[in-house]
Amino acid sequence: MEFKQGDRVRIEKNGTVYEGKVMPSMEGYVALKMKSGYNAGFSVDEVRITLLESEEREKDANKAGVKECKPRAEEAASRSGKLPKVAILSTGGTIASKIDYRTGAVSSQFTADDILTAIPELKEIADFKGRVISSILSENMDQESWQNLAKAVVEEIKAGAEGIIVTHGTDTMMYSAAALSFMIDTPVPIVFVGSQRSADRPSSDNAMNAICAACVAVSDIAEVSVVMHGTTSDEYCEIHRAAKVRKMHSSRRDAFKSVNSLPIGTVDYETREIKTLIDYTKRGEKTLQFKPGMESKCAIVKFIPGADPAVLEHYINAGYRGLVIEGTGLGHVSTKWIPNIQKAVAAKIPIIITTQCLNGRVCDRVYDTGRDILKAGAIEGEDTLPETSLVKLMWVLGQTDDFETALKMLKSNLSGEVTACTLG
Repeated sequence: MEFKQGDRVRIEKNGTVYEGKVMPSMEGYVALKMKSGYNAGFSVDEVRITLLESEEREKDANKAGVKECKPRAEEAASRSGKLPKVAILSTGGTIASKIDYRTGAVSSQFTADDILTAIPELKEIADFKGRVISSILSENMDQESWQNLAKAVVEEIKAGAEGIIVTHGTDTMMYSAAALSFMIDTPVPIVFVGSQRSADRPSSDNAMNAICAACVAVSDIAEVSVVMHGTTSDEYCEIHRAAKVRKMHSSRRDAFKSVNSLPIGTVDYETREIKTLIDYTKRGEKTLQFKPGMESKCAIVKFIPGADPAVLEHYINAGYRGLVIEGTGLGHVSTKWIPNIQKAVAAKIPIIITTQCLNGRVCDRVYDTGRDILKAGAIEGEDTLPETSLVKLMWVLGQTDDFETALKMLKSNLSGEVTACTLG
């Protein structure tokens, strides 16, 4: 049976059938990339192999799908002979990492150009420019990092980029994406993408995520979004609004989910077709505006039963300028906390009440405790995630020193972080 790298084959061994694409393999063996994303290796002498599709024939069959996913790219190419210009800004993270076999640990070692070399399909979608902003794991990102990244994104848009891809570590990607959604009014797509597993590990999700992100970068979805696996298999990616997304699993490839909202849409990996599910800001609707400024002296405080209200006094006395409280259920804390909430507000420290439940909406008008929290001057976070509320608070306090103006901004829907009607 003759086959080569890139062909799609069926392998039968001991009554079990495996299907997938042939990967680089040692002589006498065949390595298979299966639809699940996992790799499997077989001795050719111990299996039955059937060729399902040659690499060349499959590429021809998929051409129509590629065109369908990127009509804007095709239109631009037909007019000018060139693909849209997209900038890849690398900040590090697993998508730009590989295993250091001396230590067994994953470290950030790839640049944006390395990613393009490792995933050649990207070059069929756009004309890419690579730029390294940082090479760190995402737990080392901070408010200064967000502002430096946002500045670089704005520079690339001003230089003619028709889309931006930001490669980022997954653990804090939702914070960075939310920060850019508040700092930048964008006329083009700004797409965050990461990987749960490095490129040299079995079942890496880096290639599929990057290809789907590139499709969104040349689309009409001119928002800050996060594009990651929609299922554990290599089926489709979901396009999440930056202010509504959260990492919900420590290791699964479909770790990212939109909370209290549907995703903006999906990208089919095979056909590259984008299907939108909710309204979104379209390319060119907004004029580019950059509004940097982040107040780092803000924090999230998680209420637990029996927690000492003195924890709020600590932040007040330490000079913090704003607090997000993760309350229980509809957004509650112990009655013992209410005097200190009032004390914080009297000191012109905004307090936003969110819920630890994540799904659902804060409503402090149902029970007496909630009503007392509102009387003390706290703000309901509506159905905004606690992490997004924190980033919003940091950004608002970076824009104004006026307490009343800050309260008005915090009660407004600034970047799609609040939905008018929360999903049941």
